[in-house]
Amino acid sequence: MSNTRQRNHRKPQKKINHLMRGKLVGLFAVVLLALVCLLGRITYINATSGQKYKKQVLTQAQQKYESNVLPAKRGDIYDRNGNILATSQKVYNVILDCKTVNSDEDYAEPTVRALVDVLGLDEKDIRSKLSAEDTKNSQYQIIKKQISMDEKKAFEDYQTPGEDSELSDAQKAERSNVKGVWFEEDYLRTYPFNDLACDTVGFTLARDIADVGLESYYNSTLMGADGRQYGYINDNSDVEQTIIDPKDGQSIVTSLDVGAQQIVEKYVNGFKTAMGAKNIGVIAMKPSTGEIIAMDGGDRYDLNDPRDLSGKHSEEEIAAMNDEETVEALNSMWSNFCITETYEPGSVVKPIVMAGALEKGKISESDTFNCDGGQTFGANGDTYIKCAVWPDAHGTEALRDVIANSCNDAMMQIAAKMGTEQFLKAQTLFNFGSRTGIDLPNEGSGVIHTEETMGETELACSAFGQGFTCTMLQEINAMCSVINGGSYYQPHLVTEIRDSNGSTVKKIDPVLMKQTVSSEISADIRSYMEASVQEGTSRTSKVEGYSSGGKTGTAEKLPRGNGKYLVSFITFAPVDDPQVLLYVVVDEPNTEDQADSKYPQYIAQGILSELLPYLNVTPDESEDGSVPETELWEKFKGNLVDVSGSSVDEQGNLVDGNGNRVDLEGNRIDENGYLLDDNGEHKLDDNGQYILSTHIITSTGDSSSGDTLKEAISDTNVPAPPEEDESETTENNDMESEGITNEEAGLD
Repeated sequence: MSNTRQRNHRKPQKKINHLMRGKLVGLFAVVLLALVCLLGRITYINATSGQKYKKQVLTQAQQKYESNVLPAKRGDIYDRNGNILATSQKVYNVILDCKTVNSDEDYAEPTVRALVDVLGLDEKDIRSKLSAEDTKNSQYQIIKKQISMDEKKAFEDYQTPGEDSELSDAQKAERSNVKGVWFEEDYLRTYPFNDLACDTVGFTLARDIADVGLESYYNSTLMGADGRQYGYINDNSDVEQTIIDPKDGQSIVTSLDVGAQQIVEKYVNGFKTAMGAKNIGVIAMKPSTGEIIAMDGGDRYDLNDPRDLSGKHSEEEIAAMNDEETVEALNSMWSNFCITETYEPGSVVKPIVMAGALEKGKISESDTFNCDGGQTFGANGDTYIKCAVWPDAHGTEALRDVIANSCNDAMMQIAAKMGTEQFLKAQTLFNFGSRTGIDLPNEGSGVIHTEETMGETELACSAFGQGFTCTMLQEINAMCSVINGGSYYQPHLVTEIRDSNGSTVKKIDPVLMKQTVSSEISADIRSYMEASVQEGTSRTSKVEGYSSGGKTGTAEKLPRGNGKYLVSFITFAPVDDPQVLLYVVVDEPNTEDQADSKYPQYIAQGILSELLPYLNVTPDESEDGSVPETELWEKFKGNLVDVSGSSVDEQGNLVDGNGNRVDLEGNRIDENGYLLDDNGEHKLDDNGQYILSTHIITSTGDSSSGDTLKEAISDTNVPAPPEEDESETTENNDMESEGITNEEAGLD
């Protein structure tokens, strides 16, 4: 029974017969043979072409850093108080590797779609680069410049979504096929104050190219040196990477003061709105050092968009310009009137001429002169040069009266006492006819007579500022030495150079070039110019609470008798210890009678009324410290707008932050001056009539008060300045960052 049960539970045994064993042996042999063949083939390829394929793989790995430029950060530009006038922000250029995109048909559409949707690029342009014969195999095509870090990150997030992304598998697969796009670091130059001090600061045409302002003069200091990242295959066929770090540019600290600059531009803008002129230039200088604290040299333009001509020309005018006309318009807009332009200065040179005559002993402080209305010149007495008050006369005058009255007759007599040789030596002493060596490009030099070209008429007229030319900078720098005790400093803007870490590498101290007059003569001239403000031609400029000296200038432009004038005013305060020297030039004011030196005085008075308190200058004519408010030019009312605050529209109307027209009290009004509510609806009086704002001041009418002594030159007998040498360009003082030597500046 038990034996039977055991037999029923025994498992059957399978046996491998000889046929099956043979088949297994054969299969093993075939596999082994295949492996041997494959190994042999690999050995053969490696022996014959191994280096070729290895280098190909290594080159692909090397591609993206084969020769990448690591851009240097351009140095910053600061004002004297640490405000940033120019800086550089990191941006990125979008690079398209067309060869990689075209290497797989699955790459093109996702890549094009990503570039269009995320970065807003033009689809047609991208497809053109991918298909054009000259670009389809290129691995470096810049398709967009200077995108922000946020834009770069947005593209990278699109290309590589996170694990928690709600995208479908198909969408993730598509985005994984976005290939051949990478980002190259770059820097974008930005100017936080937009058009403030645009003529002085300048701008860059590219990261390392500049032609205007401080950006140009100190270009080699600011731009630094680019680095490089590259890979190469060494002797062992390994890829190695080398990085040469960039050297960031150095920064410069200037003598400019943003607050002072805003005050200057506020009043220049106000005058432009109320009246306007062909050119307006203003320089504010520290007399004791030659440092420029503010400079406004012409047309406004945004340093962040310097090719925008819309601020000076209409859309129709811009559209009608050809390339040559556009370049000419841009160069005109970028020109710094204070530095480059030369002109006949007029009577503002009289204190300088008088100081030179005193210094050379040709006149004394006690001398008097008789003005009878003019002077006669020529062998036959056929040339008569009039004084401004002709046919009246000033009579007997002391030196203070000559300056206060701006008497041409007395100045012609002083020039005659000096003689040609001594007069020309005095002009050279004060640096007329030579560049000052300021650290800005394109400085003009002006032209003065020589002993051969200066006759008695030329000598006489040069004494009151006609018959020779100069720049604004030459005039204010010469006057600086006359009022500061006789020290002629080289004018300059940069006071310090810092490395990329902010450490000072160089201090630029004031450079004393020469002694022009004695301190005693300087004090006398200051008192004469004070008399001009108290009782003479400079009365309009008076700022309450402060003593000041001034001198007006009115020069008729060539051809004589055409009614076109350049009027100017130079002033300083306080008299005993000048803290600021201000020079204002108004070239061809937009009025029928241009020969009126009150116009630059209006600008100067407005500037000084704010600038002196801003600079913490003590009001020396106030016993209790209180200062009465200075009554400014009537036409400034409604036209003065803080540069850093609200603005005016294209018609010169005050507007609020939303562009709505407002009156002087900030009330919203329509184009006719009727009051509006916050919704733009007219306000009505009790009778249902529109309410007219009572706080609107029109710019019509003349608000000048009191009589100002005349000094206009209307004599056709006044000779023209000598011809300037055409070979002497104004572009040959674009020096390296260290500036120029005294010898190069002509100031030894």
